Amino acid sequence: MRGLTRTLPAAALALLASAAWADVSVSYVKPDDYTDVPRNAVDRERVLKDFSDYFATLNPKLPAGQTLKIEVLDIDLAGRMWPRRHGGEDIRVLNGGADWPRMHLRYTLEQDGQTLRSGDEQLSNMNYLQGVSRYSDSDTLRYEKPMLDDWFKRTIAPALARR
Repeated sequence: MRGLTRTLPAAALALLASAAWADVSVSYVKPDDYTDVPRNAVDRERVLKDFSDYFATLNPKLPAGQTLKIEVLDIDLAGRMWPRRHGGEDIRVLNGGADWPRMHLRYTLEQDGQTLRSGDEQLSNMNYLQGVSRYSDSDTLRYEKPMLDDWFKRTIAPALARR
């Protein structure tokens, strides 16, 4: 039993160490010029942090030794902002028309310094109000995350499967 209690922590540390070798990094190029992110600096930082937190969830999906570098060049969130007439926060209105989420990004997937895949992508989800989402209604990026999930599954996962 004593051997098992030593083995489990060692195995857990080894698992954590191997996951640490996979890394997703994201940078935002000229976020003040993005098509549709909040103009208020505090709200804009919150939205970019939410995107960064999402991209960090991709770390465990990468094999050890791989790095995914993402440069976000533009963001157009789902819906359109409508200013409130008597102060207060603006309201984001979703009508399912030409207000779908869009994102422009550049990416590079590397392993041990060698590029496995890279590209420049224009992502969009015209059907963002259709279907079932695994993200809750309280998730501020519930329409953008499925678009990014689809991109990862379609673009990055096949490159991972070939290794």
